[in-house]
Amino acid sequence: MKIAGVYSGHDCSFYISENGKPIVHAEYERYIREKEPEGDSIGFMFEEYNQCDDIKHVALCHPVSKTAGYKESYEKLKNIVKKNDGEIYSVGHHQAHAANAFFSSNFEDALIITIDGGGYEDNNFVSACTAWKGKGNKVEPLHLFPLEKINIGGIWTRVTRYIFKLSSGWPRGHSAGTVMAMAALGNSERFLDDFYKMLTTDLAMASARPHNQPKGVYDGNDPEHPYLKKWAKLADESEENKFDIAAALQKATEKYLKGLIGEILQKNPSKNLCLSGGVALNSVAVGKFRKWFPDLEGIYVTPTPHDGGLPIGAAQYVWHQILDNPRIKWEDNYTPYLGYVYENVEETLKNYFDKVEWRKASDDQVVDLLSEENIIAVFGGGSESGRRALGNRSILADPRSPNMKDLINEKVKHRQWFRPFAPSILREEVSKWFEEDIPSPYMSFVLKFKEEARDKVPAVVHFDGSARLQTVAEKDNKWYYNFIKKWHKKSGVPIVLNTSFNDREPICETAQHAVNCFLKTDIDYLYFYDENLLVSKR
Repeated sequence: MKIAGVYSGHDCSFYISENGKPIVHAEYERYIREKEPEGDSIGFMFEEYNQCDDIKHVALCHPVSKTAGYKESYEKLKNIVKKNDGEIYSVGHHQAHAANAFFSSNFEDALIITIDGGGYEDNNFVSACTAWKGKGNKVEPLHLFPLEKINIGGIWTRVTRYIFKLSSGWPRGHSAGTVMAMAALGNSERFLDDFYKMLTTDLAMASARPHNQPKGVYDGNDPEHPYLKKWAKLADESEENKFDIAAALQKATEKYLKGLIGEILQKNPSKNLCLSGGVALNSVAVGKFRKWFPDLEGIYVTPTPHDGGLPIGAAQYVWHQILDNPRIKWEDNYTPYLGYVYENVEETLKNYFDKVEWRKASDDQVVDLLSEENIIAVFGGGSESGRRALGNRSILADPRSPNMKDLINEKVKHRQWFRPFAPSILREEVSKWFEEDIPSPYMSFVLKFKEEARDKVPAVVHFDGSARLQTVAEKDNKWYYNFIKKWHKKSGVPIVLNTSFNDREPICETAQHAVNCFLKTDIDYLYFYDENLLVSKR
């Protein structure tokens, strides 16, 4: 039985499952090359998935009008569902987030918390924070907080745009990660009380969106934010002020989250915690949860906590909650590699014959190139769903090189000098390198490197000694695991530097995207590992 989940709001995407197991998850941004767009998710599905005729059930996410408003494609899908004697269900925004978090985990029971910038539930109730109880094949609401009481995501969005003057959505994406990177360089106490007030007593004023805000990216024409203008002026005065403001926002967020989740856990004790919603991407805060809540045995963050994961959660909700099908036991982890697999890459390369050349190469030869401090983009398998590249659409480099971080930021990613890069590490080696030994297959947790390990991999150690690690197990990604094993044997280090295969645009989806990105950056080689093709520039 096939179920389609569709969502046409920002982070427009669709998802297809069969008997509860994923077939494909496609994010519209990867195809149109603009981050966080709205769009016709059903029309997008018809265009990219050629087996829609046997879809039985459809899961829409609130607000339904976002999807049903595209009348032609919606009517076409309704006719398919009717023909197959199925139904169209509507699932709440946080209901879908909660289902995605719990049903993608292997926990039999868990407390589920969803936190973001706001979404619609039934009866047009808007919330940016909800708590749920997951048990077996059901998720039940515990508490839905009104938007005017809790809105962490809203504060981050306004601060990102109006204080730091960075993009906070379509078409360049949300720059919250840049703010988190700055936080490691600042004095978190200087403005801490100010930002804690923004999250609590001054929430309404601080999170308000000016009525005359232009649509899309900040371009210098934003109005002045009445509440935030004081800190915007300070940020303009010096880099030190910017870092201190970012550090205070991060520290205030952590203080607030610790109190909020601690209170919910006290009222609803649980050994396991599942997280979703955009705020769950704050891996710095999430990396501290185990120390804050030592009674927790397991913490799970879905690989798709952003709104692009809503159609996954909505479809999972229909399969388990409504149709009452049993849970699925995921082997190690729910796979994040839900994009399409592209074959016949050589046909794409022929279109660039005057710009690139290619030859057959082995993983061992690519490892040798990596050891010579070459920057290598890799492409293979299905693309990763979510915000983080996990080995199938990644740029890899030698983490031992002290200059590598600056080199990639300047010549490849074209971004701020302080932005860090992630270490991908063999799962069995984590305890030797990090202060905590936990799985982090989706880069969900920022942890501290052990003191004695930091000098060995300077390219992936942030200024405060931390890193947002990806743990790699053989069952998660067999090729990537074996590649890092080869690298470990060659270099003595079980870690590679991993960053997303893109340049200020969505992660590459197709082979054509990969070649285009390769040509416009200073990446040294492009490796299509499925076909063992190594590409270089002419």
